[in-house]
Amino acid sequence: MLTGMVGMILLRALHKDISRYNQFGDEDGSQEDFGWKLVHADVFRPPNHRMLLSVLLGNGAQLLMMAAVTLVFAVLGFLSPSSRGSLSTVMIMFYLLFAGLAGYVSARVYKMLQGEFWKRNMFMTATLIPGILFLIFIILNFFLIGAHSSAAVPFGSIVALLALWLVLSLPASLFGGYLGFRAPAFENPVKTNQIPRQIPPQPPYLNKLTSAFLGGLLPFGAIFIELFFILNSIWTHQVYYVFGFLMLVFIILVITCSQVAILLCYFHLCAEDYNWSWRSFLTSATSGLYVFVYSAVYYAKDLTIDNVPSAILYFGWSLVISLLFSILTGTVGYFSTLIFVRKIFASIKVD
Repeated sequence: MLTGMVGMILLRALHKDISRYNQFGDEDGSQEDFGWKLVHADVFRPPNHRMLLSVLLGNGAQLLMMAAVTLVFAVLGFLSPSSRGSLSTVMIMFYLLFAGLAGYVSARVYKMLQGEFWKRNMFMTATLIPGILFLIFIILNFFLIGAHSSAAVPFGSIVALLALWLVLSLPASLFGGYLGFRAPAFENPVKTNQIPRQIPPQPPYLNKLTSAFLGGLLPFGAIFIELFFILNSIWTHQVYYVFGFLMLVFIILVITCSQVAILLCYFHLCAEDYNWSWRSFLTSATSGLYVFVYSAVYYAKDLTIDNVPSAILYFGWSLVISLLFSILTGTVGYFSTLIFVRKIFASIKVD
């Protein structure tokens, strides 16, 4: 209901804005621009750190497809709820298989943002996020080995996982990046001026940190109840079997991330702030911070872990889950906002 109300309010506001802009454009070409139309010559200006943004978006698309396809397989009954190993194995395999998508999406975005170092982009897309995950995994495994824990992963399994990445994921990501850079660049609906427009002072509620932290609350609110049962299944060995409901929660999460990012982008554009690229990503991505905080609360209230290695293992994997969740939700927020911005500026008449 909330999603529908927000969508209807935004659509009505946009319809009114577009009608006013086009009406004034027809009546008198000398009419001075106002509202978000003022930033039409800057809204597609490439952001800072475009390399990092494109790499995160490519890996986010990979995670999004992995999560969606894994959920579809689980809902259709191909994965047994009682077999914990089968779910993690399928997720890893889909993550490796969708590496080509990561390379392709990252390359297309980087090319759209007028990036020049395409070889570096392909390499970083294939190695940055997997490298960080592998480093955290190795550090946690060393703690388990030092504690003589039976949960430590054998050296042979680590080598096999690394070999899978080298043989399957790395070439697929590089090939996807090659295809992405060979594809034609996206054409923006309006031209960008060479000299950036000065951004006026913003109201307090549109402060970068304020809007990001407020924006992350709603996506987290969409999943926090289900997050409790997921953490129970991971750390207390309870069987999780309501994959159909989890699929519904996942869809609500995607819709919520999209609407929150678009709504805050609209407010910033109306305030003549055209730096929407990173903000649309971070608005949804901050929900991962709330996931980590919730994991810490869950640890304090619902778990009885009384040794240091287990605590390090818990917070290490919580950090990994929160990081991946941030990248996934941030990617949803960015691409939703990109489509929104392209649509609204393509619908107005610009001299």
